[in-house]
This record gives sequence, C-alpha cells and structure tokens, in this order.
Amino acid sequence: MSRRVFLTMLFGGAAWCVTAGCGGPVSGAPTAETAAREEDAPQPGEERIMEQATFGAGCFWGVEAAFRRIDGVTATSVGYMGGALESPTYKDVCTDRTGHAEVVEVVYDPDKVSYDALLDVFWTCHDPTQVNRQGPDFGTQYRSVVFFHTPEQEAAARASKDALDRSGKHARPIATEIQPAATFWRAEEYHQQYLEKRGLAHCHL
Repeated sequence: MSRRVFLTMLFGGAAWCVTAGCGGPVSGAPTAETAAREEDAPQPGEERIMEQATFGAGCFWGVEAAFRRIDGVTATSVGYMGGALESPTYKDVCTDRTGHAEVVEVVYDPDKVSYDALLDVFWTCHDPTQVNRQGPDFGTQYRSVVFFHTPEQEAAARASKDALDRSGKHARPIATEIQPAATFWRAEEYHQQYLEKRGLAHCHL
C-alpha cells in the first residue's frame, strides 16, 4: 500500500502550523471532527481502498495534530523510521544515535485527498530548509524527510521538492530527504494523539 499525508485548513501556510499548534486550547474540540469521520465511514457493503504516507517534519506531536484535521485522513500513528535499531523506544531515539526520524504515518482516502495535496501540507507545516532540526528541537530525529512507498510517491515527492526549490519561496535550499520507506516502529501509546488528548495543538509547551 502507498503512504501519504493530508490537506485542508492551511490557514496561512507555515504560520498555521505554528499558531494553530502553539500552546492554546484547540477550538472546537474533536467532537465535530469525530462526527464527520463517522459520517464518512464506509457503509455496509461499501469498500474503500485506503492509502498510506509517511512524513518526518520535526516533533511528531504537532505534525500529527496538523494532519488529523485534514478531510480524507482516516487514521494517523506516530513512530520512528529510518534507523538501524530494532524496536526503538523514545528514549533510544532521543539519544540521536539510532538514525531514526520521528514520523507520522497517515492512512487516507485518495478519493478525498491526493498525495500531491498531502505534500503541500507537509511543505507548509514545517521549515524544510533546516537540517536536522525544527525550531528549538535539534538532532537527526527531527530531520525533514519524505518516506515514499511506491515509485509514484517518489516521483511526486521529487517533483514537488524541485518545484518548491525553484519557486524562490525560501532563501535557503530545501534540505528535505526523500527515501524509501523502511520499517515503521509505532511509538509508545502516550505519544499517540498526544496534543489532542490534552486539548492542545503544538508540541512546544
């Protein structure tokens, strides 16, 4: 299965990811979102083919929160990918010695949101020019990375990155890595939907 990320509610691009996620309570708590997801669930006898995407864009708490607001996203999980150690823990990854990146695994309905749209969200919800850091978080675990699961995803990610580089939107070159997906190690349960469970929207408290 391929893997991808989410679109919708880009309130001012990168600024949205910071302000919509920094500190205050999330307005309109998840009740409306939950109801929308339930209404969108397949009906008896109806089958939908879901796809997956995996992205690393800094602290996975805030990245997951951003993607969970996207119409067409049916599930998310945070975890670790791209390192050498098997079954890494958060403590292991935080040593910056395992090679893993903090990532969000997204399951989505391609009839509702495209992979290209998810890439747009990825580029705008972090600073893709920073190397091995996002804001105050630094280390290889916070690197900007797209893990592709199909040749189509790889081609789309590379084309999207090249287009962003040529656009002149950023003064510095795009540092995002584009790599084949590896084993996804699901993070500890307390990390899953971390901010949503606490009524917050950003990982920098």
